Amino acid sequence: MKILFLDQFSDLGGAQQCLLDLLPAIQEQGWEAIVAVPGEGRLFAEAERLGAKTQRLRSGPYRSGSKSVADICRFGLELPRLAHSISAIPADVLYVNGPRLLPAASRAAGQRIPLIFHAHSYLGKAYAARLARHALQRSRAVVIGSCHFVLQPLQACLENLETHVVPVAARAPGVQSQRSRGPKTRIGLIGRISPEKGQAEMLRAARLLADAEIEWVICGAPLMGADDYHAAVRRLAEGLRVEWMGWRDDVHEVLATLDLLVVPSAPGEATTRVIPEAFAAGVPVIATSSGGIPEIVQHGENGYLAGSATPEDLARAVREFLAKPEKEIARIIACGRATWERNHRLEAFRGAIVTVLSRIAERAGFRRANAPR
Repeated sequence: MKILFLDQFSDLGGAQQCLLDLLPAIQEQGWEAIVAVPGEGRLFAEAERLGAKTQRLRSGPYRSGSKSVADICRFGLELPRLAHSISAIPADVLYVNGPRLLPAASRAAGQRIPLIFHAHSYLGKAYAARLARHALQRSRAVVIGSCHFVLQPLQACLENLETHVVPVAARAPGVQSQRSRGPKTRIGLIGRISPEKGQAEMLRAARLLADAEIEWVICGAPLMGADDYHAAVRRLAEGLRVEWMGWRDDVHEVLATLDLLVVPSAPGEATTRVIPEAFAAGVPVIATSSGGIPEIVQHGENGYLAGSATPEDLARAVREFLAKPEKEIARIIACGRATWERNHRLEAFRGAIVTVLSRIAERAGFRRANAPR
């Protein structure tokens, strides 16, 4: 069985990391993976390293986040050509890993080729949700959500479609946190530098906490057209004690240096994968109570919710954390680790997606390449 994975970005954001996490399981089943994306990002090399074939698509360029009128017009004009390009790649299943390519993939698949849509992000714009619903209905797609929150804009069409919620996953850490609780507390934010991740809010909170002994860490890079925001964040950091780590692949190595992870995400955020990564690594988490985050962070049980994403709420939550006894922090860390073990192990993620694909293969009459004859 040939599975064509389609993504709207070739930079390595969270959705693209999930795709890469899945590819070894595709290989184990004896299926063939083809990854087709626009751009020039690292996804090509990483997918090939994991045994997938790759194709470049002509699409965009587009930015992550809000779209201009010109973007919307260009999107409509390129749709027929993009659908033709997708249909020209031989495949038995289309696996769409982001909403922007979904209309073109739906047109290419029709009802001849099974289509899976993996929803990693919340479609906050009414036109985007409407386009996605139409595409899903047209192709009778199977829908996978990373959490219940991201499926909300699609609810109007999901009653008649096969739907699954598969939580984001994290690898087992090679190293555990070395939290010192020394004179200076290291507090970090890990993720691509973009408005929805909240680096600006963290730095504004840092100014409100200038009297505390804190070292701030920002780990990430501007991806998907966020250079202007990156420059603004750099200006906000002037005069603060901030370590800029850039992009790092060894997330657990970074987490091991932190006493606390903050996740000041904007309201449209899903269940960002850095939270289960922190759970696995033994790092306590303060996150905003927005989007899909409350589905995995229970306040006072396995982490802390700061309320809104305002600097004032974030600073208040950090002060409360700094005042907590070590016994309380140890309990939170243990509960976070148990949450990862129960809900976010990589093996469970792969198994759930492979089960969906196996059912599609059975319905279509495909045989596993490595199955006994």
